[in-house]
Amino acid sequence: MTQADDRLLETLAESELVLSPRILAVNTDYSRHYVSERLAVLLEAELVEKVDDGLYRITTTGRDYLSGEIDAEDLRLGDG
Repeated sequence: MTQADDRLLETLAESELVLSPRILAVNTDYSRHYVSERLAVLLEAELVEKVDDGLYRITTTGRDYLSGEIDAEDLRLGDG
């Protein structure tokens, strides 16, 4: 997990909205391309879910990770 991953999850959790990589990028100061790459990792780890083409929301697992109930070592991560 990276600092960006935590920031993306926090933004999704705080907004309680379904957001696109572009909107996440604007609100986190990361590039849209980088946000998309990180969302793919978070999706694989089941921390976010794809609601529609290009739209994401945080999952219960993602909220549990943010609250400390799940440790990063316990996640299925492709990289990071």
